[in-house]
Amino acid sequence: MKKIAVTGGKGGTGKSTVAVFLANEYIKKGKKVILVDCDVECPNDYLLIGEKLTNPVKKVYGEFPVLDKKKCKKCGLCIKTCRQNAIFQSPGKYPVFIRDLCSGCGACWLVCPNKAIKIKQEKIGEIFVDKIKSNFYLITGTTRPALEETGPVVAKTKEFALKFAKQKGADFVLFDTAAGTHCPVISALLNCDLAYCVTEPTPMGAYDLGLILDLCKKLKVPTKIILNQADLGDKKKIQPVIKKFGVEVTKEISYSKKIVNLYSKGQLLDFNL
Repeated sequence: MKKIAVTGGKGGTGKSTVAVFLANEYIKKGKKVILVDCDVECPNDYLLIGEKLTNPVKKVYGEFPVLDKKKCKKCGLCIKTCRQNAIFQSPGKYPVFIRDLCSGCGACWLVCPNKAIKIKQEKIGEIFVDKIKSNFYLITGTTRPALEETGPVVAKTKEFALKFAKQKGADFVLFDTAAGTHCPVISALLNCDLAYCVTEPTPMGAYDLGLILDLCKKLKVPTKIILNQADLGDKKKIQPVIKKFGVEVTKEISYSKKIVNLYSKGQLLDFNL
């Protein structure tokens, strides 16, 4: 079972479109494919193939701190440990947890010498499964609105998807990541066999391509480049990045009104790239 990520440092380059195209290529070859939308803050793969998200198969829970004032000695160690600046304490007062900034990492309750920080579970997301064809499933992770740190939802979605893929005997698991190089993207990229980095021939596309290639290099994930809308910009813009990282452009996709029309109608699976 091959684990392939479709990613990109810049939003709007057509990453999700490429993920659907890639799934379609494998489907037509008779392979069993699981497409996993890991852009949990704004998933759209289901829209591109004309599906609806109904009846989640799994709820995702996160762990967050609750203070036990009877045990708290106001030592301030939890504040010094929190990397998210999610704990505030006035002189002589009890620490206050700022829920919107908390990532649920658990560092505060691990370092508390008085065991004054308890753990509370809260629902932070949901996972949906749609059977599109006999050999094609779509798994979509979604996060609770306004959740500050969505990496845990991505991790749980990925964990669920890999177990599901093994049960179904999948040949390929495709992870459509969020744009950027932040924690949710890292969670989706970890332990993948290959990452297709989708970019465009523009100055911003070139800059962000360098960021995502550098991240994949640090994570030791092999990479290939897909150049989308290859005929609308200047290909020379990305050449220095390609040369620096020594990564090949494995596919160029030209601008197409047909792709745009199918995209807007949720019929991307009907396009033969």
